[in-house]
Amino acid sequence: MTELHWTRTIHHDPSPRYVDCHETIIGGTATVRLRAALAAPITQIYIRTCPDGEQSLTPMHRLVDDSVAQWWEGELSLTMPRTGYRFLLITDEGSWWLNAAGVFRHTPTDACDFKILAGYHAPRWLRDTVFYQIFPDRFADGDPSNNVRTAEYLCYGRPVVARSWGEQPSKEYGSSEFFGGDLQGVVEKLSYLEALGINAIYLNPIFTAPSNHKYDVADYEEVDPHLGGNQALVTLRRALDERGMKLVLDVVPNHCGSTHRWFREAQADPTAPTAEFFTFRRHPDQYDSWLGVRTLPKLNYRSERLRDVMYAGPDAVMRKWLRPPFRIDGWRIDVANMLARQGESQLGHKIGRGIRRAVKAENPDAYLLGEHFFDGTPHLQGEELDASMNYQGFSIPLRQWLDGYEMGAFSGEKIQMGTLPTEALAEQWLAFLAVIPWQIALQQFNLLGSHDTTRILTALGENRDLARVAAVLLFTFPGIPCIYYGDEIGLSGGADPDCRRCMPWDPTQWDQELHECYRTLAWLRRSSPALGWGGFQLLHAAGETIAFMREVPEERLIVVARRSDDGLAALPVCHAGIPDGTRLRELFSGVEVVVEGGRFQLAGLPPVGAQVWVEGSLYNVHKNLSQRL
Repeated sequence: MTELHWTRTIHHDPSPRYVDCHETIIGGTATVRLRAALAAPITQIYIRTCPDGEQSLTPMHRLVDDSVAQWWEGELSLTMPRTGYRFLLITDEGSWWLNAAGVFRHTPTDACDFKILAGYHAPRWLRDTVFYQIFPDRFADGDPSNNVRTAEYLCYGRPVVARSWGEQPSKEYGSSEFFGGDLQGVVEKLSYLEALGINAIYLNPIFTAPSNHKYDVADYEEVDPHLGGNQALVTLRRALDERGMKLVLDVVPNHCGSTHRWFREAQADPTAPTAEFFTFRRHPDQYDSWLGVRTLPKLNYRSERLRDVMYAGPDAVMRKWLRPPFRIDGWRIDVANMLARQGESQLGHKIGRGIRRAVKAENPDAYLLGEHFFDGTPHLQGEELDASMNYQGFSIPLRQWLDGYEMGAFSGEKIQMGTLPTEALAEQWLAFLAVIPWQIALQQFNLLGSHDTTRILTALGENRDLARVAAVLLFTFPGIPCIYYGDEIGLSGGADPDCRRCMPWDPTQWDQELHECYRTLAWLRRSSPALGWGGFQLLHAAGETIAFMREVPEERLIVVARRSDDGLAALPVCHAGIPDGTRLRELFSGVEVVVEGGRFQLAGLPPVGAQVWVEGSLYNVHKNLSQRL
């Protein structure tokens, strides 16, 4: 085994093992610690900060060494809303820098400094949360009397079509075909979700709109009657309360539908009060829309009146639904990457800060989540979103590592990206973690797929072993896991609309082993403090295998995942500060090993599979969960 360079043993992250925040307020302090191997030739370490733009270097002092590591400690003053810091290491070999992106000889920029937010209020309920995403029309039909009837109305010139439950969604009819799912159906299936381990639901849009997906809002003030209307949402809220479950709704502030009263009035009269909500190039038929889709006119946030109506005013849309009797627990902002951005008018961050102020004024514990397929990290600095849908920071590189990835270009062309090397998977994960505060990283919305993507099982060529590897990583990576309805029972589906198939409720159609896998992982995520708020250290990323550690003072979890057999038989852990003699138990098989010579045997790891090794509070829990993965 090649000996690791001592710089690989240096570790810090802003989790409780390494940061003790006495008060996370401006004017508070934090004690920060750094770990390195006993043999690391470090003579002094400084904490480098930049209060009010001027560099400051604070010396750390060396604590008593433990059996495998030296520990350094120092005090950090929180003088700003966001305090960035990194470490300057003076050694016998010269100076080195450590920041959230790694160890460097050159002086890095501030972009990847570790960050602590002072005065930031994280939604308290997120720490042990497992989300479940529901596309309402396709989940469950609780009240057939409110179903859309064939030709009941026109959806942008096309008569709507009623389908039987379980038929294949049709690309020909797309958004104009309906299967009858509603909020009453969600209420009926809450016991199923509760047994699965779900304690929060994210619903795709439910406000009145002509399409089945309802991203073409016709009325932000009313739940669509075909989904049960406002009263059905009240009933759902009460049923969720009985189970201690949370609810996040999908809002579309970037655009509305062309059937919305605002747009119809603006088209009919260029002097109408709502005309300023839109951008007409030539009235009435040339106007800005979402990606040129004429049925989705883009909202113009240069209008102060629009801001008041959507979020800022006392009776604004985004305030109303946070209040009784609906009391939703957060918003998912559709296409947050495009919100309030129109050519020379780039108001995205300004509007994002305004939305946050309004939402948090109504409920400080509300979860503010944004859709972002690309680099959403500029919105994740503590002033706007609590989280983004973590496509680029988690799921897209994971998909590409497991079985390649097909990227859609703006022109509609599909680009085959190929399979991602394991080292590149680790680099992309770390790159997106490094530039956001740790408080935000822990509440990122992690997913394997959604209503906008090919289902994970189909994307992996129906390979159940790879699907289980993906599921283990979903539940153990820093952030909040979300299951897209049906993934837990092996539902297949290609690109939209095929990924929006009806949920099959006949258990004989389910992959029972996969279902039990998800149920076990949900239990693990909600039981483990290391997964809820523990740190993250990458241990191995080479060949076909990736491994990382999550830890808090009372517990360590080591996750090992591989996409094919690369012959790795033992995992080095000396750089994780784990001493020889440490006993680890594999959570699903019950196999026990002992760390020897700075590594442990990966006993029982299949050619394609994943393991979770535990030391600490979960060690004696569920000694044998074999056959669940």
